[in-house]
Formats: sequence, structure tokens, C-alpha cells
Amino acid sequence: MLLAIDVGNSHSVFGIWDGTRWIATWRHQTDVETTEDELAAWLFEMMRVAGVTQNPTKVACASVVPGMNRNLSLMASKFFGVEVEFLTGSSNHGVAVDYNPPTAVGADRIANAIGALARYSAPIIVVDFGTATTFDVIDANGVYAGGAIMAGPMTSMQALANKTAKLPAIDLVAPETAIGKHTTHSIQSGVMFGYAGAIDAIVRRIEGELGSKPKVIATGGLGEVFTQMCETIESYDAMLTLDGIRLYAEKAI
Repeated sequence: MLLAIDVGNSHSVFGIWDGTRWIATWRHQTDVETTEDELAAWLFEMMRVAGVTQNPTKVACASVVPGMNRNLSLMASKFFGVEVEFLTGSSNHGVAVDYNPPTAVGADRIANAIGALARYSAPIIVVDFGTATTFDVIDANGVYAGGAIMAGPMTSMQALANKTAKLPAIDLVAPETAIGKHTTHSIQSGVMFGYAGAIDAIVRRIEGELGSKPKVIATGGLGEVFTQMCETIESYDAMLTLDGIRLYAEKAI
């Protein structure tokens, strides 16, 4: 039984893999002040509600928040009696990396590459929607070729609200029209349609540099929404990052 953890800047995703399928996944706010006991109490309650009766025998994690790693390690050792296998850019993950330096690639991006290479034919672009939105490019030879990073849609909206006197923070949903009829509608139009256009523009520029047509996959929190809004994204894969962590763990642990 594997517990896979994807630690993002805003939220962390926990998933239980029973050897054949994901039997449960949960999201938890990422907070470096959360103790190992609090993490375990929350996780045991989630497992109880989901009917998961067996404790994990392996724990693997891709983390972009180093401050979380110690308490995750303490939780795993104290409550499950195992060490956490952390996927990092310097891990023996099996992905050929063309990046400077190769070890600087984020753990989540390596996990995305592992998952994508196992599921799709290269070339591939993975667009991962989070606090930051990342573009992970895998070329026709299966090499991680780099990518792009931009502020996520929620980050953009929060910056707009924080830096203006009269514009509120809002829920990010796709409006029916680009012409806003009230303030909330106008912000939704600017952020959502503007962001979708930016995604398409970056993907098309990457396609031009690759010189071949890639498979374009979305993942992450708002990925499903933008799959419907963007012309270049072909499909949404909610489990891509966790599957990458799982595949790494199957070889590393």
C-alpha cells in the first residue's frame, strides 16, 4: 500500500494506491506549521471516512515546499514506521533532462514527466495549473527539454485584488461572455479569457520550437476548466502527477 504525496505551494494532494488502483485521494492546505501529529490525525480521519483500513507500507513524495518535508518524514516514521522517499531533481528517476542544471527541475515537474512518458507518446507538453502554472516539454526523443513558468490564475487574481483599491477577490469561473456586465464578470473575463489566451500562445510558440506536433495535456487544480477554454489543450489528466510519483516509487522503494 503506497501513500503518494504531491506537495504544492497552496495545497497538497495525498493518494492511496493499493497496487492496482487509486482507492482514495484527498487535498489538504499546505502549511509548514502543521505538525506531524496534526497531519496524521487528518490523514487517519480521511482514511476512515474512505474505508481505507490498511496503513501505507510505503510513502513517496514530490515536494516544492521544503518546509513541509521534515514533518512529513516524522509523520511517516512515527505512525507508519517507514521513511519517505522524496523525488527530487537529483533522484535516480530515469528521465533524461536537458536543463541547466538538471537537478534544478522541480520535483512536481519530474513527476509530471515520468507520468506523461508512461501514458503518452512523445513529444508531449504538460500544462500544470497551480499557484504557478508550469509547462513541461518532452521532446520527440523522450528528453525533458525544459519549459515555462507563469503565475497561476488564482495568483494573478489575488495580485489584482491586493494591488487595487476597489477590485475584489472573486471565484474563478469561466464567464459566458467576454464583455463583462458587472465588476465580478469583468474580472472573470479578464483573468480567465486572458489566461486561456496566454496558455494557447505559449503552447503554440513551444510547438514551433519543437518542430513537431506534441500531445498537450493539462493537470492540476484548474486544469479541467482550462482544458475546456483553451484551443491547444487536448485532454485533462487529474492523476498525472500522483502517477508519476507512484511510478518513481515502484522503482525506488
